[in-house]
Amino acid sequence: MEILDRKIISLLAEDSRRSLASIGEVVGLSASAVNERIRRLVAIGAIRRFTVDADPSALGLPITTFLLVALNYDAGEDAFKAAINAHPAVLECHHVTGSWSYMLKIRTADLAGIEAFLADLKAGRFVARSETMIALSTACERSFVQMEM
Repeated sequence: MEILDRKIISLLAEDSRRSLASIGEVVGLSASAVNERIRRLVAIGAIRRFTVDADPSALGLPITTFLLVALNYDAGEDAFKAAINAHPAVLECHHVTGSWSYMLKIRTADLAGIEAFLADLKAGRFVARSETMIALSTACERSFVQMEM
């Protein structure tokens, strides 16, 4: 991927509503050339979607929780993945190294939401053991690693 493509992705990650002309001014291309590069980046899967960065607290979901989960493999890893993908509280799920199987990031309205999420996991018999960490605050949170321009 060319440096210009990475710059375009960085600018869109910063503001997905940024105009093609504005992006073109920064990277030194015409709006039509920027549009063509964006179409190509979408076609090859480098850009998966255009989205909004909503404030979870403003949406009534102020609690960020990280869960380390060791799976009960009798329940089936594919069933666990399907349940996690379908659960609205789950923001991220990562297969990790070490003594845990997965690390999850969830958002809930309150502590009862965390308990309800854990109850859902237990009801599916997915969890052999877990560890829960509640974020007290967030110093930095990004969805994309920005390039210096």
